[in-house]
Amino acid sequence: MADKQKTLKDKVELSGVGLHTGEKVTLTILPAAERHGYKFQRVDIEGEPIIKADPDNVVSTARGTTLEEKGAKVYTTEHVLAALYALQVDNALIQLNGPEVPIMDGSSMPFIKAIKEAGLVEQEAERDYFELSENLKWEDTEKGIEFLAIPDEKYRITVMVDYNSPVLGTQHASMFQIEDFEKEIAKCRTFCFLKELEYLATNGLIKGGDLDNAIVLVEKDDIQQDELNRLAKLLGKENLSVSYDGIGTLNHTELAFENEPARHKLLDIVGDMALVGRPIKAHILAARPGHGGNVQFAKILKEQIKKQENKGRFFDLEKEPLYDTVAIEKMLPHRYPFLLVDKVMEITEDTIIGVKNITMNEPQFTGHFPGNPIFPGVLQIEAMAQCGGVFALSKVEDPHLYSTYFMKIDNVKFKTMVRPGDTVVFELKLLSPIRRGLVNMGGTAYVNGKPVMSADMLAQVVKDKTE
Repeated sequence: MADKQKTLKDKVELSGVGLHTGEKVTLTILPAAERHGYKFQRVDIEGEPIIKADPDNVVSTARGTTLEEKGAKVYTTEHVLAALYALQVDNALIQLNGPEVPIMDGSSMPFIKAIKEAGLVEQEAERDYFELSENLKWEDTEKGIEFLAIPDEKYRITVMVDYNSPVLGTQHASMFQIEDFEKEIAKCRTFCFLKELEYLATNGLIKGGDLDNAIVLVEKDDIQQDELNRLAKLLGKENLSVSYDGIGTLNHTELAFENEPARHKLLDIVGDMALVGRPIKAHILAARPGHGGNVQFAKILKEQIKKQENKGRFFDLEKEPLYDTVAIEKMLPHRYPFLLVDKVMEITEDTIIGVKNITMNEPQFTGHFPGNPIFPGVLQIEAMAQCGGVFALSKVEDPHLYSTYFMKIDNVKFKTMVRPGDTVVFELKLLSPIRRGLVNMGGTAYVNGKPVMSADMLAQVVKDKTE
């Protein structure tokens, strides 16, 4: 059954400080319309500009992913995007009254909890999955970053991190399906090394940093208290101490998992890949990832989407059809010149593929754009509807005793002209289970594998004859 897009049932509101700016900010996540995707809005700026969550809008990946559009910026977007994506929210407007998403506890869990509390609602439109069709590889040999994506029925991620650290060593983390994110990944916090603190603080990068919203890893066990006191003064803290429980941490921070740093890197990948704008079906393997590499690979995935869409949808029209015209006439009441389905190639539990060959000698071309014949859009809709009718009637006994009647047409789009000589392939899928004779299907028409028209249709199957 086709999955539906989702948005929030109610708004979400969270307040905190930005990790790098240190500014107090209130974040509000609002429900959004179908096909809206993820967008940020700076309500504290004149005109309340919108910033689309898109890899092409990334302007910085220094310790977080920063988006900018038309001069408006939003910092540290990855944790809230990861939460939305993991809960399979497709459409949301994220409003901020400051420049940076609040860091909260350094993980995605506060956003997960707030979104779940608000609840989700299904929308009418179908989820538009990106199903990877071939292996994709990218690497930055200078930085040692490697990404590989391979086709998969689910969204999986495998991560390896290696910081050449005697304390942290090499760590691995995996997410076998997106549903595992909440339990296995969401509560894993951002982290840095103690040796990085002074640089980050003196360069204005962690003004909102706190030991409550980040893990500070300590690499050596002989650090002197004088050095800790100096760092405490720099960071505005009263005192600092180190504990060693497998991995050294500042101020006795307990890890949620032994490999929490690797899991947080996986969390960041989920958030940065959300910029692709589509739910993904692929297995992504990443070695030594960071925001810079994540965003570069998100751009590669976005280009792959365009490549696959331009390549077109392949249908085998040479095989024996499931129904020919004679069989179709035993199911549908339509006859020439209004029978607009020549053959049906395939019917599954929720899908039908039908074919219409457009010829010059059809009666509509006598008066419809003579000299420039174009197959009318209304007849494309009718042909698609007849395919849907065949699907519906294939599910009942004695289909010749039934008829299907239009009730509603939504989201009709015509992408290019259809002309004599074209073979139009209609692919329709159920948008919801058939109930009380109501059949709701979404369809796309293709010529040479390229979409030419799409629509959502609702019809009712009615028994109007007896033997």
